[in-house]
Amino acid sequence: MPYRRLPNTDQARLRALRTAVQSSEAQNFNTQAVNYKTTLEARNFLSIFEKQLVQYQHALDNQVSANKRYQQIVHNARLYISHFIQVLNLAVIRGDIKKDHKIFYQLDPNNHTVPDLTTEAALLQWGKAIISGENERVRNGGLPIYNPAIAKVQVHFEVFKEYKTTQKMHQLSTNRNWEELVKLRERGDSIILEIWNQVEQKFKNEKPYAKLTKCIEFGLIFYYRKGEKEITALDDIELGDS
Repeated sequence: MPYRRLPNTDQARLRALRTAVQSSEAQNFNTQAVNYKTTLEARNFLSIFEKQLVQYQHALDNQVSANKRYQQIVHNARLYISHFIQVLNLAVIRGDIKKDHKIFYQLDPNNHTVPDLTTEAALLQWGKAIISGENERVRNGGLPIYNPAIAKVQVHFEVFKEYKTTQKMHQLSTNRNWEELVKLRERGDSIILEIWNQVEQKFKNEKPYAKLTKCIEFGLIFYYRKGEKEITALDDIELGDS
């Protein structure tokens, strides 16, 4: 006899539950393979599980869609921050700005390379530093840098911070729905297992092929072991003749 195995995907769980509920609702009282309590539990759970799958997919789709926009915003913020620092360094090299004034920006006066901006944490750090630094330098009598002006940099920096918060909210929503889905999977597997146990108990005295086909009608999933002979209707006929 092939062995059964619980579903390992959400769609397989849905198919198993739907099949079990439909087959159970088609039985009459005298031929029940699954008791009424379990059938009712499966039907109610199926509705909850379907809704949670939709909610999780919706949250995930929103996160993916928002992330595409977010990556462009991160790119823009990185571009403007990097460009501003490059322009500042060139102004220092030309002598238009005193190199000691780079301290306002938390930049090394003797290092004219752009800091590593590959991470979002670095963008937050250096965006805040150069905006604060430019404002401080201008307050101390320095001429503002243009192309890009710090106001333009700040616009992209603030949009980046806003979208970072929004993206975090999308991630939290997706994670919450995923965690709820994981809990429901455990409950669903428990219900499916209970249904399958009742069905196999009901048909335990049937001949192999009849038992197999009747169990499959209730959603049981069977797998043959390597080299195992497939059960056919002929097996039942041969048993009947013996």
